[in-house]
Amino acid sequence: MEQRQLGRTDLKVSSLCLGTMTWGEQNEESEAFAQLDRAKGAGINFIDTAEMYPVPPKPETYATTERFIGNYFKARGNRADWILASKIAGPGNGISHIRDGQLKLNRQHIVAALDASLKRLQTDWIDLYQLHWPERSTNFFGQLGYRHQSEDFTPLEETLDALDEQVKAGKIRHIGLSNETPWGMMKFLQLADSRGLPRAVSIQNPYNLLNRSFEVGLAEIAIREQCGLLAYSPLAFGMLSGKYEQGARPAGARITMFSRFARYTNPQAQAACSRYVALAREHGLDPAQMALAFVTQQPFVTSNIIGATSLEQLDSNLASSDLKLSAEVLAALESIHSAQPNPAP
Repeated sequence: MEQRQLGRTDLKVSSLCLGTMTWGEQNEESEAFAQLDRAKGAGINFIDTAEMYPVPPKPETYATTERFIGNYFKARGNRADWILASKIAGPGNGISHIRDGQLKLNRQHIVAALDASLKRLQTDWIDLYQLHWPERSTNFFGQLGYRHQSEDFTPLEETLDALDEQVKAGKIRHIGLSNETPWGMMKFLQLADSRGLPRAVSIQNPYNLLNRSFEVGLAEIAIREQCGLLAYSPLAFGMLSGKYEQGARPAGARITMFSRFARYTNPQAQAACSRYVALAREHGLDPAQMALAFVTQQPFVTSNIIGATSLEQLDSNLASSDLKLSAEVLAALESIHSAQPNPAP
């Protein structure tokens, strides 16, 4: 498994990162343990989680994912072998069960969220602590266009000051952004550089064959500022695996179980997806592995966050790390993208 530098830090993370958002909803603790063991055996040293997980977020399952990971560390005694990433939730998105729903990215909430995560994770530190999404109203989670609002949100410098306290206390090693815009990313970096505050080392945004919008404004920043992408939803909720072709809805699959996951199921996305799946099969490739390999080999990607609900899926995803797409396949992917760019941003 290839190891890549995390931002400007001395940490090296695997090119594939194990995502965990199904643990506690679609996966039991024993399955989470098995996935962690299998991933570690394949060379993965990077886990991504969040206080909000599992997804979809519900009061009765809140923070179960972090508890599973903490129990794993305790059982295996191998916390030091992992680069651990977690996230603090922002406001909105139907999560009134987290800190009474009055979420802010200020000192009060950062301290409360971080301390609770550390306790659940049964660790003294988190290697990468990320702001799950902006507190301000902007275009993320698939929202197109920007509608400016005059609003009261925590100043970004105040957020960085609070995170700086936690870095100095040894609870956080590095910070990262998530679901952030070009303005937000550059503003955080500028404030950090000019005021000696913690500098973001990564940005976790969606990126896949159906949604390459990251390339438009953020890819250049990621490379020039050494703040690489941690790509989430690289399979577009499984659409790019081919399992939903012809309207199929396999039992136990995420889109089958949860109607809220409609981001990648519009007619344009389905049409483009069918072309990608067909292309993979024409070249004797597994559609999911082709889609994952495309993401992993992008020069602005630090790590590709894979998720699975079974060991069979995980093994297939892990195998994508050995796949190098040919020039012919890459040209064909670009042809499909040009004909139907970003059908599910």
